[in-house]
Amino acid sequence: MALKVIQRLQLLGQTGKDLCSDLGQISRFLSAPCRARERLCVACLWTSAGRCIQRHGCKKLQPNLGRMSLSTIIRDPSFFNTGSVGLHKDSALRFCLSQLHGLAPADEQAFQVRLDSCSSSRQVFRLLGAMEIMSDNMAAAVLHRVADLEKDTHCLKDPSVLEQDTLRALCYQLEQDSCHLTDAGLVSALLGCTRLYLDPWSTLVVRLVSESQERLDKGQMSVGQLCTLGQAMLALEGPSCGMLEQVMEQVKKQEPGQWSLAELTAVYGLLQGGVGKEGQYQGLLHAMHLHAMSIAYLMDPPAVSRVMGALVVLNQTQAMPLVISLCKQAVRHVPNFRDEELTVVLGALMHFGHSDHHFVEAMERYVPSMAFTSHPETVSKVMQYFGRRNILSLPVFDAVAESFVYRADDYTTSQVAHQIMPFGKLGYLPPNAGQLFRKVEAILHRRFSHFQPKTLLNLLHTCILVERYPVNFVSKVFNKYFLQQLHVKDEGMDRIVLAQLTQLYMSLKLECPFYEGPRLPPKYRVKSFLTPGRSLETQVDSQLYNYVKNGLVDLLGSRAYFASKVLTPYRYTIDVELKLDEEGYVLPASHTEDVYKRIAICIDGHKRFASNARQLLGKEAIKQRHLRLLGYEVVQIPYYEFEKLRNHTEIVQYLHKKIFPHSYRLSW
Repeated sequence: MALKVIQRLQLLGQTGKDLCSDLGQISRFLSAPCRARERLCVACLWTSAGRCIQRHGCKKLQPNLGRMSLSTIIRDPSFFNTGSVGLHKDSALRFCLSQLHGLAPADEQAFQVRLDSCSSSRQVFRLLGAMEIMSDNMAAAVLHRVADLEKDTHCLKDPSVLEQDTLRALCYQLEQDSCHLTDAGLVSALLGCTRLYLDPWSTLVVRLVSESQERLDKGQMSVGQLCTLGQAMLALEGPSCGMLEQVMEQVKKQEPGQWSLAELTAVYGLLQGGVGKEGQYQGLLHAMHLHAMSIAYLMDPPAVSRVMGALVVLNQTQAMPLVISLCKQAVRHVPNFRDEELTVVLGALMHFGHSDHHFVEAMERYVPSMAFTSHPETVSKVMQYFGRRNILSLPVFDAVAESFVYRADDYTTSQVAHQIMPFGKLGYLPPNAGQLFRKVEAILHRRFSHFQPKTLLNLLHTCILVERYPVNFVSKVFNKYFLQQLHVKDEGMDRIVLAQLTQLYMSLKLECPFYEGPRLPPKYRVKSFLTPGRSLETQVDSQLYNYVKNGLVDLLGSRAYFASKVLTPYRYTIDVELKLDEEGYVLPASHTEDVYKRIAICIDGHKRFASNARQLLGKEAIKQRHLRLLGYEVVQIPYYEFEKLRNHTEIVQYLHKKIFPHSYRLSW
């Protein structure tokens, strides 16, 4: 067995002192007790850690190599295989990565500019082929640039780039010079390998991991380098990696208040990647939040986006002061955010339930120019934000409506729904409403079966909120098979889904009398639209209701002449109901005979309107529309009129004029 191990070591070209040192370690391995020997492997002998390279070592002990997916060619699993990139010593190209050549920082910056200008991997390789001397940071930057250009979901768009001679030669040189690399170049190269999905058991990756372990044991890495190493180990082995724990222990020893902005965002990114989940490192996070608040005014768009994204993933609900500071800084950067950065910022503001009128104004200036060019997901996130926060912005809604007509054919079904639903929620029809909903109808005709059932129901329900009736599609929705798809396994059907189905059916019966298609089965109809939590009605504002109630008592002479919070046979709950006989006299609320007219008083508080405008929400508008169709006389008492009243006498006078505008009262 010793002979086989020595033969494998010789394949690495180890000579002289290195080989003698390694043989000494191997002799310790062979002379170790059997039980101890089972806990070691040859890979462990390449680190000075005196133990196994945490979970990355013995394949026998660790058959699951972590979360990393391999897109490269599967090769012989022996440890010293060169792995996925097939590197050989006789590669035609050679790169000198020695730091002794002392490339000037200006040279590295110039190279990085040229590298960033490359729009394809072929251009990167052409640039690389023209280089003879490179720093290790430049070499690592090449790996990252190729990864950026070939990035896809959990794999590379074109795995064959790993077989390019230029890249193979570069990786071979990184492998050979691993012990001479700087700390920054070493960990960056390792992270680049993980982003290229190289075989974790290739000699290149194993050597870089082993060398990183040695450097980590010395405890001299900077915070930024520790974070880069942590990201690489997360990709290789997941959050339970032993090296990752060692990384975090060294990070915790640092003082966050002394970190640079780059170091701060790097630690946020590492914690976001999985290290800080399940409530870990809260003490460290608290110190980081304080430091982030103090330097928020210095953050550029990527930093703002990265920190806000981390706060969401880590669910730092106690960090609202930091969220507010970041939102203020985001106002300055709205035109400069990349699409993915703006998407993260908007998602964070929705997550924490925060909105700022300066941010809204900045978005109103920016969205009309980006609606036609930005990524559809970013435009969808913009509409989600305004819809979630109940913000009615005509410049934003009109621009998105116009762009939707021209771009929607390329949208996913969820993007279609996310861009249309806010129109229904805010009860707003844009100037091009005809074109907009004709486009929606065309998409439904072509791609009806592509929609997820709940997404489709949300979209159709949105249409009825703004008086657009999807008659041609309702028959498919009321189909038994479709209704079964709305069921949640082991939970039945969500109550809000049942309420949407019921209101959709009511709209067709009340507003589309010509509809003769399938009916909604009774078992899918709710008895009330007003439910705890998410609801198709908004609870009445209790303070405003009490003012109105007291005024009505004085106006009518008794509490017995009106009923409160009345559930009608039509599923709607009326805030206050009055009953009148044929001569216009008010009947007692308990009276059921000779009722000639019913008056529904809607006491509309702030929550029934858009947060920034006197625009009734779509769900409240459809309620009042349906009540009128059902024979009620609807009297609306909006908060903005009621707030002008100064005393009880004015309240009684106001109610009399609103409810009985054509009657006269001698005294008050």
